Amino acid sequence: MGLMIKAIVTDIEGTTTALTFVKDVLFPYARENLGAFVHDHQDEPEVQKLLLTVAGQLGVELNVDVIVAQLIQWMDEDKKITPLKSLQGLIWEEGYQKGHFIGHVYPDVAKYLQQWHKSGLALYVYSSGSVYAQKLLFAHTEYGDVTPLYSGYFDTETGGKKAASSYRAIAKTIGFSAANILFLSDTKEELDAARASGFATVMLAREPISASGPGHPKAKDFSDVDQMLQAESMG
Repeated sequence: MGLMIKAIVTDIEGTTTALTFVKDVLFPYARENLGAFVHDHQDEPEVQKLLLTVAGQLGVELNVDVIVAQLIQWMDEDKKITPLKSLQGLIWEEGYQKGHFIGHVYPDVAKYLQQWHKSGLALYVYSSGSVYAQKLLFAHTEYGDVTPLYSGYFDTETGGKKAASSYRAIAKTIGFSAANILFLSDTKEELDAARASGFATVMLAREPISASGPGHPKAKDFSDVDQMLQAESMG
């Protein structure tokens, strides 16, 4: 294992997990079940607090039907609004617990996360999905609960994924020099921001659409990343 890299930060969509799982499974499930979930759980303190937050943002009285309609509109517009993300997490938790779906990770991801963790590398996640949703996904995979392999999680509370300042904040939190951290993503703008902050970078090109954009070493899966680590060949 190369001495330079001490920590690996992974994106989720297109990196550890198929884009289709989030787009075609998680989001439609949350949209379909949001109304029933809110009606069933509206009197629980956690849910009530989120509904009151939305009502406050809208400047309206707490009306469940109005709130649900607004939440669905925000989902359709792909808005990154905290109470919406929190409710989605609660709905997904119920879905995982009921066995309606399991968290998708690629087979090579499960294998190499275990291998890298065992070798002493510190592993982290950075995704636009909430930390809560990240933990749910990795706790309910077909390979079991892989959350013990991760040392920490980051979401947009840290900052936007295309801003170099976010990666500097992550390096500070992790406690390693940026040069000792490898960021894995399928998105060129995120990788550009990470590299601008001093991170090593590798682009996951699992699907043809992900393979555009020069400037970053490319890997088709985590076995390719592992070979780069062994060869210490990352720029």
